Amino acid sequence: MTTRRLSAVFGVLLATALAHTGLAPTAAAAPAGSGHAARTQAPAQYLYSSIGDFDTEVKPLIDRPDIAGVQVVVPWKALEPQKDQYDFSAIEEALTCLQARHKKLFVQVQDRFFSAPTRLPNYLLTDPAYAGGAAPTTNENGLGPGEPGAVAAQWNPEVRQRFQGLLKALADRFDGRLAGVNLPETATQVDLGKDRSGYTDEAYFRAELDNMAFGAKVFKRTQFIQYVNFWPGEWNNDHGYMERTFEFAKAHGVGLGGPDVLPNRQAQMENSYPFFERYRGLLPLVAMAVQEPDFEYTNPSTGKPYTKEEFVEFGGRRLGADVMFWATSAPWLHQPAT
Repeated sequence: MTTRRLSAVFGVLLATALAHTGLAPTAAAAPAGSGHAARTQAPAQYLYSSIGDFDTEVKPLIDRPDIAGVQVVVPWKALEPQKDQYDFSAIEEALTCLQARHKKLFVQVQDRFFSAPTRLPNYLLTDPAYAGGAAPTTNENGLGPGEPGAVAAQWNPEVRQRFQGLLKALADRFDGRLAGVNLPETATQVDLGKDRSGYTDEAYFRAELDNMAFGAKVFKRTQFIQYVNFWPGEWNNDHGYMERTFEFAKAHGVGLGGPDVLPNRQAQMENSYPFFERYRGLLPLVAMAVQEPDFEYTNPSTGKPYTKEEFVEFGGRRLGADVMFWATSAPWLHQPAT
């Protein structure tokens, strides 16, 4: 399984942005005295990989002294191959490997997929009780169109109950043993012309917050994290989704983060980034990822791809990241550790 994903400026979000150009107020900058001052210590650096690539991509790099641990992405189907039958063996193996090296492990539970195949449990897709279990998505971003994908229909209470059952099983097994568990980005682009799940933006938003609250409830010693970058149907907080997400996370002790560090990128600056600045120091953990597509973007000031230092400066100082997850293809990971 590859971890490569499309950066999350989906076509529908861009369309929303154009519709709101000049109409929605820019999210407020951090008021004086809020949060805390810019970080003086660099965030801890972690590797990022799919669980299936752990042996080939992670193990050759894990002994670097500048790497504190690993985040692995695990699809729902791999964790629950049959209904109520959980398989956590791959996580146990990765954890054993890392603990022997005094490194930490984060797990991202993946319920959406940016290309085929959809790695959701078969029962979820075939049992009529779940009304299809997923919605088709169309994926676009600033780097071009992507393949059709799918997202679990979390807005369906029956589907969400199954997902929360998985989170509870993970907590029963790993709470206090993992450094963190996170849910993937909030951005999605449901193909409304093909959807039969009853998707609405509001129902999706409420379902994601419900999962955040549940995760924080069952993970008492392991930090629970939600990636947030965009909300479907919203731009520049014009529905209040973004602000409500950060307030909810603060109130429930949920960490936040995001799948891409793109310094000063306009789309992100009009969505989640200002809130990371505003809430700096008010969240239990901020975790930002530098994923494969991010290395294809260039710094408009230099005309060159962003450097490690530029990613860390923006992710740490501006966004307040405590940890940063790096795709194993990051150029600096293939140079000697300093």
